[in-house]
Amino acid sequence: MTVLRTDRLLLRGWRDSDLGPWEALNADPEVREHFPDVLTREQSEASASRFRAGLDRRGWGWWAVKVRATGEFIGFAGLDPVEESMPFTGVEAGWRLARPAWGHGYATEAAMAVVTFGFETLALPEVLAITTAANHRSRAVMRRLGMTHEPAEDFDDMSVPAGPLRRTVVYRLANEDRSAL
Repeated sequence: MTVLRTDRLLLRGWRDSDLGPWEALNADPEVREHFPDVLTREQSEASASRFRAGLDRRGWGWWAVKVRATGEFIGFAGLDPVEESMPFTGVEAGWRLARPAWGHGYATEAAMAVVTFGFETLALPEVLAITTAANHRSRAVMRRLGMTHEPAEDFDDMSVPAGPLRRTVVYRLANEDRSAL
């Protein structure tokens, strides 16, 4: 399995010791503000199990993120093929960090590492990212990566209850346009 290192972060496979902080992160209403619900312990454990399986199968996917200086687990970041139910195809970059990790540039640093891995190791022609229209923090990370908003691809995610979380925006970055990384 691939491990990614940045100046401050380690993106690695999931460990049993990650489950407690992962569950707490997903139970935080502020972290889950742009999702329909917080996750139960069982839902968080199931997601970590899926992430482990993806990493084991492909060698890449949704990595656990820890701060190198402290060893603290702060969330996840990675790449995953877009689900078949989406109105487009490709490989998606994503991230989710615990609230105490916000505001330190960790999301951008982790996202840059996974996007660079996608281009340099996987030879992807492009990477995309999606979020709710109102998720200004994630959209700012996407812009810092050099991604471009594709308004014509924005869509209503029908798996989300009616309301402000349904509108989803799409950002893309082509390998040939990755000067920001």
